[in-house]
Amino acid sequence: MAQAAPGTPRAGRTGLVVRIPEAEPAVRAWRERYDPSARAGVPAHVTVLFPFLDEELLDPEVHAALAEVLGARPAFDLRFTHCGRFPGVLHLAPEPDTRLRELTAAVFARWPQTPPYGGMFEDVVPHLTVAQSEDGSLLAEIESDVAAHLPLTARVTSVDLMVHDGTRWRQRASYELKHGQPYAR
Repeated sequence: MAQAAPGTPRAGRTGLVVRIPEAEPAVRAWRERYDPSARAGVPAHVTVLFPFLDEELLDPEVHAALAEVLGARPAFDLRFTHCGRFPGVLHLAPEPDTRLRELTAAVFARWPQTPPYGGMFEDVVPHLTVAQSEDGSLLAEIESDVAAHLPLTARVTSVDLMVHDGTRWRQRASYELKHGQPYAR
């Protein structure tokens, strides 16, 4: 049976995300118009790992392991001071992105069969997608509007497991990061 491409939503596909509700006032209207994931129920977020295990593999042991792996990582703050671009994508760039990269690495180390974005990119750059379009002038207009709302700060205290039901993405579980512990390298 052929697998769907890593970015293709289908029933049973899952992903791990960090919600950034602090960004919603700046990006919600643009995301609803120009980001298919927003129209499918995904809030403003930074992806930790997508795709993750298919839904049928999410047993109590997987949930316990996710709680252990993610619960060992400390909560942290992010700042969003500027927009960035990938081909056809306008995004907010989180600073620093080190702890997000560490979350991705920790989950991928535990489930090496789930490379970020299916292994499509050599360097996975943490980002919050605002809009997808090949129209550079449209992205420039959106960027100008969003930049007026920056900087913003977000506190990251959990990672959410999202599952696609065939039509929309729904939160299935949330895993708390370690609170009150200083970040040590």
